[in-house]
Amino acid sequence: MATRRPSKKQSEHAARVRHLLALDAANVMARLSARQDEMVSLFSRLRNREPLLEPLESWFGSIAFAELVALSPTEQRAANSFYEQLGGLRWYLQYTEDMPGQVQLKLSALLRKLESAHAELVAALGPPDNSGAPVVNAEVVTPASPGKALRRQAAGADWKRSRTT
Repeated sequence: MATRRPSKKQSEHAARVRHLLALDAANVMARLSARQDEMVSLFSRLRNREPLLEPLESWFGSIAFAELVALSPTEQRAANSFYEQLGGLRWYLQYTEDMPGQVQLKLSALLRKLESAHAELVAALGPPDNSGAPVVNAEVVTPASPGKALRRQAAGADWKRSRTT
């Protein structure tokens, strides 16, 4: 039985869903990276869970099956894994009765799991803005080998032109 290829409109829709999911996940990870050290100290000092929970907020909190169905099963699993880890971290920080020192240890362990799930998500969906030219090989140009580097640079320009046409 032959499978139908997705239409251009469906492909564009799926690409947009991928981009928004990757963007949301990148935003969460950037906020966690920037605020990780302060989160527990503010929680300890203020006795308020808001500093623990605010960096975990997903800006695209509701996504319907109509959008998720545009993704492949592999992409769906990667997104599910990331958001499941994020939900587990949010649950722990919302309801823990641990002291700040223990919260810091547990937060570090849970963040490692979340970082792993994020890496899988990026591998499946691509980075949030992958419209730039991919870097295939990087080579240090020394005065002894400018001819070789120029040949590779020219080959790279030919490759870029073939991708855009």
